[in-house]
Parts: sequence; C-alpha cells; structure tokens
Amino acid sequence: MSSPTIKVGDEVPQGTFVHVPYTPELADASACGIPTKLSTDEWKAKKVLIFAVPGAFTPSCHANHAPPYLAKVDELKSKGIDIIAVVSANDPFVLSGWSRILGFGDKIIALSDPDAQWSEKLGLTVDLSSAGIGLGKRTTRYAIVLDDLKVKYLGVEPDPTQVTVSGVDAVLKAL
Repeated sequence: MSSPTIKVGDEVPQGTFVHVPYTPELADASACGIPTKLSTDEWKAKKVLIFAVPGAFTPSCHANHAPPYLAKVDELKSKGIDIIAVVSANDPFVLSGWSRILGFGDKIIALSDPDAQWSEKLGLTVDLSSAGIGLGKRTTRYAIVLDDLKVKYLGVEPDPTQVTVSGVDAVLKAL
C-alpha cells in the first residue's frame, strides 16, 4: 500500500471519474446505461463523503463496507452530507451493476477511478497483483469527507481487507 500524500486540511487534487448515472430504466437487468464523466469541480461548495473499495463484488467490499453506508444514508444526510459516493478502480459498467445489486439507486454514486489515477494522487492505492487473481493496482480502502474540496476526515485502512476507520460508523463519529 502506498503512503497517503493527502491529509486533513488539504484541498483534494482535481480528478475525473466515470460513472453510469442511476435511472429507473437500469432496474431492468438487461440495461447498461451510458457512462458519463464527473469532475471533482462539481463538489465545490458541497459536503461530500467518499468511501473507496479495492473492488466491487469482493468479500469485504460487498458484504462489510458498502451495505452499512447504504443503511445509514439518512443519518449521513442529517449530518450535512450532500453527496455520498463509492470509488473503485473497477470499470463504470461493473460499478453500475454492483450498485444495482446492492440497491444504491440514486442514494450512493458509484464512481470509477480509471487505473486508480485520482486515488494515486492522494497516495491511496494498493497493488494486489500478488493475489494472483488479476486485481492489479487498485484504490485502497479509505473514507474521506470533503467540505468545499477540503479534507475534513480521512480514514485509511492499514489492512485493506478490514473495515474500521473507513466504515460508516467511524465517519459518523467524526461528523
């Protein structure tokens, strides 16, 4: 795992993500949607919560990290969070499918960080090539709260298989 280069108080670097915006048509499992780009510039003057996962459909991400965020969306919003997003190096179609299976709807945006480029600018990547299952370079497991693009909370997991400081309960305590 790389060492974080971003810290609380810093402004995040500009980044561009790819995602498939949720629409009711995506409820049909045969629909794919059309990927669009989203820039961090769109988060100016907003309070944004991002949690990052090494991979959609992977054990910790699928069972332990993402579902608790979905369960506590209303609580996060009541604490002033405007946007909740999950970031992963997976492609936007995989993230769209994963978000539909988990039932994110329009509550959590699933953002593809191609080749973990934005996460790399933050120093938050991990090389999972040694797992031998084709994972390669990924986002590590982290959570970050931004207020007008400035970092207010950063929780980086020392072990990307665990969910502690990047989990929803840790974020809620920090808000």
